[in-house]
Amino acid sequence: MKRKYLTAAALVALAGLSWAAVACSSQTSAPAPTAAPAAKATTAPTTAPTTAPAAKPAEATKPAAAPPAIQKPAGWPTKPIQLIIPWDAGGSTDVGFRMLAPLMEKALGTQIEVVNKAGAGSQVGITELAKAKPDGYTIGNVSAPAVQTIYLDPERKATFNWDSFAPIGLHVFDPGAIYVAADSKYKTLQDLIADAKANPGKITASTTGILGDDHLAILAFQRLTGVKFAIVHFTGSAPVSSALLGGHVDVAFNNVGDFMSQVKGGKMRVLAIADKEESKFYPGVKTAEAQGVKLYSSSSRGLAAPKGTPKEIVNAISQAMHQAMNDPEVMKKMDDTALTQRYMDPDQFDKYMRDFEEQVKPLMELARQD
Repeated sequence: MKRKYLTAAALVALAGLSWAAVACSSQTSAPAPTAAPAAKATTAPTTAPTTAPAAKPAEATKPAAAPPAIQKPAGWPTKPIQLIIPWDAGGSTDVGFRMLAPLMEKALGTQIEVVNKAGAGSQVGITELAKAKPDGYTIGNVSAPAVQTIYLDPERKATFNWDSFAPIGLHVFDPGAIYVAADSKYKTLQDLIADAKANPGKITASTTGILGDDHLAILAFQRLTGVKFAIVHFTGSAPVSSALLGGHVDVAFNNVGDFMSQVKGGKMRVLAIADKEESKFYPGVKTAEAQGVKLYSSSSRGLAAPKGTPKEIVNAISQAMHQAMNDPEVMKKMDDTALTQRYMDPDQFDKYMRDFEEQVKPLMELARQD
């Protein structure tokens, strides 16, 4: 069956949802994400009017200064904890959690084994997480919008939904960015647009998975600019990097935190930031909006356990993650890799993801009608 994707206007709205939701939260106060405030509606041909999020983006701040002391339940843990990353090794999600793991190990008193289970835009690893025994010895990464678009898309035939998990906490908010190789002929975003218009369907653009934030960003970009790319899907940021540097794709739609070392090393160039404000990590790089394209995209990354995992264990893991995020060395390393930390506790993260789902549902319905 041919896959049906989100309608053009819906994609524009969805591409900004995760950004707008996190933008309403703060590290220095209890984050309580709500639905994005409505802005002036815009109408696209053959589609219903949609609203664009208009919240001010969150500033890059450190996690709350005083995470609570860890309270572990008696008799737990007695063996290593497996942390499933449903993406390839070497991507920014993988790197971020591998930075936390050693400090979480010290806090919890056991080894944390980080295991990559990539495939199907994170569906393979998330499915394994949902099916794991809820005993506190299996946890894993869940990212928005990837997880919602998987289980809300009937063609994906997901065996899980958000009720399949016990939320642990939010870790990272990572805005979108558009990359090319350093020797690319595209020096500006307008160079890319002009060439893509002149060569419809011939310019290759990569994603890290079907209907993930990068894919949605490409589809929204096409809608906003009138271009048509040849979209190439990968299973994570690492193979995207190899493909872009090897000349196998022309442009990569990823996140700010994906390719800092390649940019600093002079191997890649950033054409635009898909956020309302420029990134502190790439000074001087203009937003897509400032270059005439109102594109907003981001990835929100957290941890969850299988449904039924005891609450006291979930809380202990969340507290360990929070402590690790506050470690000065971790904060420096996260800055060095252009990853912005945003902590939410289990209840806050649960509300955030459920609110996000409610915003995505009508857009997925539009996709089925398209």
